[in-house]
Amino acid sequence: MNDWGSGGNGWGRAGGGGWGNTPWPPPTPPAPKPGVIPLRPLGVGEILDGAFTTLRRHWRTALGISLAVAVVTQTAQTVVTGLWFQDQSALAELGREGTVSPRELLDALKEGMGALALIIPVSLIGSIVAAAMLTVVVSRAVLGRPASVADAWASTRAQLVGMTGLFLVIPLLITGAFAVGLLPGLLLIGAGAEAAGVAAFLVGGVAGLAGAACLWIRYCLAAPTLVLEKQGVKAAMRRSAKLVQGAWWRIFGIQVLAILIVFVAGAIVEMPVMVIKLILMGEPTADDATSWPTLIINGIHATITSALTLPITAGVTALLYMDQRIRRESLDIELARAAAEGQ
Repeated sequence: MNDWGSGGNGWGRAGGGGWGNTPWPPPTPPAPKPGVIPLRPLGVGEILDGAFTTLRRHWRTALGISLAVAVVTQTAQTVVTGLWFQDQSALAELGREGTVSPRELLDALKEGMGALALIIPVSLIGSIVAAAMLTVVVSRAVLGRPASVADAWASTRAQLVGMTGLFLVIPLLITGAFAVGLLPGLLLIGAGAEAAGVAAFLVGGVAGLAGAACLWIRYCLAAPTLVLEKQGVKAAMRRSAKLVQGAWWRIFGIQVLAILIVFVAGAIVEMPVMVIKLILMGEPTADDATSWPTLIINGIHATITSALTLPITAGVTALLYMDQRIRRESLDIELARAAAEGQ
């Protein structure tokens, strides 16, 4: 049995006093706050603040994990991209020509897909390790306890196989939903009905995007469930769907807000990188896209951005999981007890 078990104890909150000799009930005492969040249902601002506070208080561990993962994955991506496109010409020719034939476009796509086949597994492994370890850091921060990199690794290494399953299954479901929406339009265009095909493609794209968003939010709490409750892949996905039920729009809004924050952070980091690139390389050309200087500068930019944003996205998702359990299962009572026992 683990501390994050899937059961709840009911609300069990005592009510205020009666009228009697005291005309007004005593004020409700503030919720305990042993760590980065108060142990009660959270507002949007408190979830975001909890993620940033975790990064600020435990920056050595959080940034150590995210920076190590970002350096390894981005270095691998930069090397693979540089070596792969060194002797490939289709993408370079695509950038030089004003008009592109279907055959040239197909050749360029083949080159790009070959590089992605090498890059995606490296990125996937990095994302799995970072998400799992950062979830443990956040869960300890809620209790006011520090977690070293060694502690986070010891708590998550047994769950990496399950996390791998999640990171394979959920993106496939999301991509499949989007592809199903686009399929009728593509078939019509292939059959020669271009006008009807384009219309079906646009409508299907919107429908597919909506379906993909539904699946994304439905299973967005599966990763913290798997790590903290030691669940299997299927059980974690079912558990996530149960926790999200009835709160889809709220969770969707918070996740989108977190993505916007990450996007802004990436844009802020990108501005000085673009200035440096312009100073060192001048005006970009088609050949510069896969040159080593460009790849190295872009890799440094991506490393810095990932190191700063991974703790935020992982923190928001982990705190959303805890908030839903506090609302549904009175997890705050268990957390308060665990925090008191740890003092």
